[in-house]
Formats: sequence, structure tokens, C-alpha cells
Amino acid sequence: MEKKTDKDSSSDDALVKILSGPTGNSRRRRLSWYYAPSFLLLWVALFYAIVIPLYNRLPDRVTVADESQKPGQFVAERAQRQLYDFDRIGPKVVGSIANEVTTVAFLVNEAEKIRAEMRSDLYELEVDVQAPSGGYVFIDMVNMYQGIHNVVVKLSAKSSQSESYLLLNSHFDSKPSSPGSGDDGTMVVVMLEVLRQMAISETPFEHPIVFLFNGAEENPLQGSHGFITQHKWAKNVKAFINLEVGGSGGRELLFQSGPNNPWLMKYYRTHALHPFATTMAEEIFQSGILPSDSDFRIFRDYGDVPGLDIAQVSNGYVYHTVFDTFEAVPGRSVQNTGENILALVRAYTNATEMSNPEEYDEGHAVFFDFLGLFFVYYTETTGIVLNCVIAVISLGLVAVSLWRMARASEVTAGQISIWFGIILGLHVVGFALCLGLPLLMAVLFDAGDRSLTYFSSNWLVIGLYVCPAVIGLVLPLTLYYTLKPNGQLSHAYHLHMSLHAHCVILAFLAIVLTSVSLRTPYLCLLSMIFYSASLLVNLLSTLHDRGYYWTITVQCLQLLPFCYFCYLFYTFLVIFFPVLGRNNSGTNPDLIIALICALCTFFALGFVVQFINMFRWPKLILLGLGVVTFIFCMIAVSDVGFPYRPKTNVMRVNFLHTRRFFYEQDGSVSHNDSGYYFDYQDRRELNPLKDSSVNLSGLARVEPDCEKYVMCGIPCFYYSWCSQRTRAGWLPRETEVVLPEVELKFELLGKSVSESDRTVRFDYELAGPPHMNVFVQPLGGAKVEDWSFVRTMLDEPEEFSAPYQIFFSYGKDDSPLKFYILLSKSDGDFESPTLELGIVGHYVSYDYERDPEALQFIKSFPDYVHVMEWPSIFKRYIY
Repeated sequence: MEKKTDKDSSSDDALVKILSGPTGNSRRRRLSWYYAPSFLLLWVALFYAIVIPLYNRLPDRVTVADESQKPGQFVAERAQRQLYDFDRIGPKVVGSIANEVTTVAFLVNEAEKIRAEMRSDLYELEVDVQAPSGGYVFIDMVNMYQGIHNVVVKLSAKSSQSESYLLLNSHFDSKPSSPGSGDDGTMVVVMLEVLRQMAISETPFEHPIVFLFNGAEENPLQGSHGFITQHKWAKNVKAFINLEVGGSGGRELLFQSGPNNPWLMKYYRTHALHPFATTMAEEIFQSGILPSDSDFRIFRDYGDVPGLDIAQVSNGYVYHTVFDTFEAVPGRSVQNTGENILALVRAYTNATEMSNPEEYDEGHAVFFDFLGLFFVYYTETTGIVLNCVIAVISLGLVAVSLWRMARASEVTAGQISIWFGIILGLHVVGFALCLGLPLLMAVLFDAGDRSLTYFSSNWLVIGLYVCPAVIGLVLPLTLYYTLKPNGQLSHAYHLHMSLHAHCVILAFLAIVLTSVSLRTPYLCLLSMIFYSASLLVNLLSTLHDRGYYWTITVQCLQLLPFCYFCYLFYTFLVIFFPVLGRNNSGTNPDLIIALICALCTFFALGFVVQFINMFRWPKLILLGLGVVTFIFCMIAVSDVGFPYRPKTNVMRVNFLHTRRFFYEQDGSVSHNDSGYYFDYQDRRELNPLKDSSVNLSGLARVEPDCEKYVMCGIPCFYYSWCSQRTRAGWLPRETEVVLPEVELKFELLGKSVSESDRTVRFDYELAGPPHMNVFVQPLGGAKVEDWSFVRTMLDEPEEFSAPYQIFFSYGKDDSPLKFYILLSKSDGDFESPTLELGIVGHYVSYDYERDPEALQFIKSFPDYVHVMEWPSIFKRYIY
């Protein structure tokens, strides 16, 4: 064994002296500044060595050949074979032959194959193809459907007398151009394999299972509404599992539960083999920050059924694009999801709570997994108690620690309180800077038209947002310790008080956020538990008053919360990085990423980064972090920061090649034209294409037309498009758009005026392609009193106002839509303009050809652009 050199010995002696806190100048007792980079890189290394591997951990795929040795296990290879066939059908848009005929036949055929394998002595299997029609108000529009298709399969044990059903739901329709192998083909084949495993099992289950393969989720959410409000089995559904995909591959995140019924979480904790869940995801999703929704909403609101909402969230870059293919779905990911869902189905189908879930309605649950290793859940009431109790205990321990400092330093408790008050105030400023500096960076980059620089190069957020957050959190106290040294109290105690200040802020946040009925304060709870534990150990031992020795306990007990918070916020970054490339152009996406990074820094490193002040020249360390930020900024504004990459990280462009006709009250056409209507998905709109081969000459906003025409005179598809209509773009086209042969027919069937109550009724008939809109705008002081559609918008004028949006789609039933609109006018004058209607037809699926000029225009886009497009027609009428 090598002997230590004199230099090594002196270094060790110096470290001992630093930890034990000898007398003398505090600056000299600190570690040299050049140890600080190693200290910071240690935490970065822990993130990559522990968090990333655990986040990406997936089970090995079970093959068909393995099945005999692993009976009862989910077989991913068989599911992948089905997914391959599903993928080859191609895009499955509502109303298309692929969706309404081919995919329905595929699913029925797969169900019959399972029937042939089924233990027919133990089970009964029923297959029903439902074609519901209906309507409801969704966000800001009336959402109507006619003759769409659901494939519904019920599996029940012959020995069971239960009338309580478990529902599993996924959807088989897709967006235009996308084969939908991830969204939601992966979950379709997972359900098929779960159905098969349950049907061949030798152990019967108590409660029947309904497998809903719904054919109109992207429209949105029409298939689930048609089932839960109309199907013969719907009234028996007592719980559900909704299966979605927000990308392609990875683990599936449980991101919504309930409402109430925490027993669902109890079973998830006990039976999920690979837990991945967080209450924080539920609260974020339900806040509306994410531009999406799921069938969970429908089952909850229209069926009053509790359930789980589960979705794969990785690789959201391929979501709703042509790249969402079979090849993009890893087999191990299918295995992970299949094992979890099969285990949950087996548990819920034998749960006593299924017989009468209302008896177990005990409020919301707080839930989260810890690095995928185990699952924690408790009721919301328990969470309130825990948050408050641990906050009070933490504050009490901080008070005891300050009292001990006063005794050991021979200063008064009043002086300690004043110094701690100053440190607490500066730490509050640091918290504000921790949030503010990253947000400022986001604002500056957006102002310079450099948003989304991290879209493909995700690692840029370390320098752009994490480093500024660290600087902001530490800077106020660093300046205080440097400019106002206090000889009456050791530097070790001052450093300890900075951590106490962080604990006090967490306790305050926990109490405030709990008081406004949020469950996310469990993050504060975790932080306080581990810090309070280290503080208690230091108080009960001699470490608290022995210089810097207490830092060892703190850092050791910060390892677990650091890993958890990095794991949690990394999950949100994985979700939001691709989502923000399709979050519309009206909001700055960098603000969300900056906020996530800032909160991650605050929670993961709040008790750690203050140790920068344990080193000499901490201002130099912060300056170094500033230099790192500057370097990353230079990289971000270079070609590396260009957001898009072909096939993997594409820019999304939505446009419709449109014919427009504007009819006046006398029936004459005042204007007609053709052009491309752009619904901007990207913050940068079309600016990245200015130097490309795409001819955008004449592109302008439609906003000037918004005062002239209903819905700005554009064929916005549904609510999310229409809500952004003033920011939409219109590119005129010299030649007429050639529309498909299916004509959009709109006819006034009759007009009747009632002079007694000063109302007029218009009766209409509408026929055309499978996706159509009716936009309703009263004129001249008129008011819509009644119509054929759902009355919700008319009955709640404080929430809904004109122009009203009616979205209508159909499957195979193309019979015309007949409707009426009843309007009132105080003066009874119905000869002047009373009603303006926008009638729109969308030729979405590839059953309809695009004209040659439009195809050439599509080809002109660069290879890093994914185009979603279709022909459309807009007709404006005045009555």
C-alpha cells in the first residue's frame, strides 16, 4: 500500500480543520474554490448514473417461444405482430374506409381468434359493433357525431353473477397522415393481448370486463361519449382504465385518477409491477396547460365512473405525425405496459370495491412512484395532516437549532433571530431570482426569435435555465456573506441558517398550497422530511456544533430527494419538450421549460447549492456558472440551436387548401377565392421557412377579416383551431383549389316569422364530407333563442357567446344533417340581416385526392417539416 505524501497529509489535515471549524478567519477555513466544480459535477453525475437509468428501465420482452415457460405472462411479441398489421392499414381518420371498415374488420377478426382459443367452459365472449349518434358541448363547441363506430367486447366468467363491469378503453382512429401505431395502436394491441390472457386463464374472475375499442377519439372524444351514454353495457361499468399514448414507447404514466375513490390507487400500489405515477401530473393536466384531452374526461363527466388515465409519454416528437409507425414502438415498452395493465385487470376484476364503489368514495388521493422502485399513496385528508404536522415539526427543529447556536456562540437569541431574519429575507429574494432569471432568459430568447432552441438539443437547458436558477438561488446570500462578514457567529452556523431558511420557505409553501386544496405540496413534504431528519441527527449528536461536520449528514440524506426530484421534473421535461412544438403560436413555450428547470433546481438542489458558500471565493464560482450560461447561449443561437431535425424532431405545419365563397343576403356572391389557410402550431410560425424553397409570398394574417366575416372567413377545424383564428395565416393562390367530387350542399328549407313574439325560425339541411362545421353569428341585435343542437351554450350565456361553433362528423352514415335556428329581435325586423352562417366542409382523409398544385406545394417543404393538410371549403351566408 502506498504511503501518503506530505502533500496528501497536509490536505487531509486541512479538510479535518475545515470540518471541525477552527478559530481564525472564516475565509481561510473554507475549501479552495477549485473543489467547487467537482462538488457540482458530482450531483450532475448522480443524475446521469442513477436517475436516467431508472427512468429508462424496461423489462425484457416475452416472446411467443417463451410462453410455455411463462404461462399467464403478457406476450409482447404477439402484440407486436398485431401492431404490425394495424400499422399497415395506414391512417385511420373518422369517416374513411380505413377507419370505418378495414380497422373494424381487423378488430372483430382478432376478437374471433381469441374466442377460438378461449376456455369456453369457463368464459363467455360477446362482440358488438356499435354505431352511435349524438352530441354534447366540448370546450367551446357543440360536438356532434353520426354513425361512428366502436368495437366493444365483453368477457365474463360463466360462474360470475356480478353486474359490475370493469371497462378498458383505447381508440383506433388516428390523425391525418399518421398510421397511429403509437397513438393509440400500442394500447389497442395491449388490450387484445390482455383480453387473450384473461380468456385462456384457468382462474376465473368475479367481475366482467368490457373492452372498448373506440373509433372516434381524435374528433374529439366522440367514441367514448357514444359508448358511455348509449351502449347497453355502459350502465354496469363501475370503474375504468383509459389507455392513451402521447408519443411512442417508454413507460406509461398514471396521470389522472378518480374522481375520488382512492381504493383504485391502493390496488395500483399493490399490483402494478412497474409503477410510474404522480399527483403533480394530474394537477398539471387538469389545469389545461397541455393542449390535449383524453376519454377519461368523458367517462368521468358523463358516466360518473371512477378510473385511471394512463399514457405512454416518451418520444412525443412522433405523436400525430407520419413517423408514428410500428418501427417507432419498442417491444420492451409494449411489455412494460402489458404487464402493468394485465396485473391491474386481474386485481380490479376480483376487487370487492367494484360491487359498490360509492361506499369507498373517500376523496382524492396523493400518489407518486419513487424512481419506479415502489409506489406511495395516501388520501388527500392524510396529506393535509402530514403537510401541516411535518411543517410544524420542521419549524420547531429550526427553532431548536437557532437556540443551540445562540448558546454555543454566546450571543443572544434576539441577535440570532435578527441574523436569521436577514438570511431568510435574502433567501426569499434568492427564491424569486431562482424563478426569475430562467424566465428572463426565456423572454429574451423569445424576443430574439430564438425560442425552442432546446427542441432537438435538450441538453441546452442545463446552461440556459438550470445554471441561471442556481445563480439566482445562491447569489443574495453569497453577496451577504462576502460583504457583511460576522465574526460573532461562525461561518458554519451562517451556512446552516441558509439551509434553515430554505426549510422555512418549504414549510410556508406546504401550508399555503395545502390551504388552496392542492396535492402537489407533497414535494415540500418530502424535502422537509429528509432535511428535518438530518437536522435531528445533527442536534442529537455533537455534529451540529462541530464546524462543518453537519454538512456530511445533510448531503447524505439529500441523495434520495435529489434523485426523486430530478426524476420527477425530468419526466415533465420529456413530456413538454415535444409538446411545446405544437402548443400554438400565441404563447412563449420557453417560459414553461424555464419554470420546470427552475422548480427542479429549487427542490432538488435547494439544500445543496448553498454549500457553494463553503468554498473560498464563491463569487468566482457563480461567475463560472455565468460563463457556462454565456457559452450555452452562444451555442443556442448557432446552428446547434436550430430546433428541427428530419424524421426525429420535426416542425409541424397545418394548412388547408381552401375554396371560399361569400354570399350576401340576396344570394349574390360578393367574393370568392382560393388559398392556403395556416393554423400555426409553432411559436415561430413559418419564420424558419423564409430561406427555404417554400413560396410564401403574400402570406398575411387573417385578423383584418375578423370584423368582416364570421370566424374570420376561415375554415377552422374545431375549438383549438378556432380559438387561435386571429393569429392564423392566409396565403392567396392564383388558381382555384380543385375540390373532391363530394359536394358540400347547404339548403334553406324554410323561414317562418312569428310577429307575436318577434322571432324567426330558419330550417336547414346540410350534406357533404365526413367532417363539417356550422358557425352561427346573430346580426343586428338578434339573439339565438333555440336550435336543434345541444342547448348548453344558449342556457349559459355567461360562459358561451357568439359566434357559436358546431362541429359535425359521421362514420358510414352520410345522411344529411337537418337543423333549425330560432332567433328573436326586439324590433321584429327580419328583413334586414339577422343571421350570418359559416358552412365548412373538410376532406380530411386520403380517400379524397389533393389537386396537383397543392401536392407540389406540399413537396416544397423541407424534410424537417411534417405537414398535416387537406382540402376544405368555406361558404358564408347572410339571412
